[in-house]
Amino acid sequence: MNINLEKEDKNVEKTFSSIFFTTFTTIFIAELGDKTQIATLILSAESGKPVIVFIGSSIALISSSLVGVLIGKWLSNKIAPNKFALFTGLLMIIISIFLAYDILKTFL
Repeated sequence: MNINLEKEDKNVEKTFSSIFFTTFTTIFIAELGDKTQIATLILSAESGKPVIVFIGSSIALISSSLVGVLIGKWLSNKIAPNKFALFTGLLMIIISIFLAYDILKTFL
């Protein structure tokens, strides 16, 4: 008796809402309190034109996000997802080591 079991696809198709929610929360949390938000706050306070600052900063964020999306799409065609995850994990570890060294250097 030969039973042919299909392997579960590891790259399960994610839903629109799942991808949207993950992207929104990740970017929203990453952007809170960073230098971009502080610069936007200062520009809005100095100019007295918060709507114009909002439009300008929104277009800037969309533009920089577009660059990231295009590079990500290009990379996804060049590098296997598991290797990409390994490389990005190693990069984060290396950055963390350099940041920890820089912090420790100030205390020593």
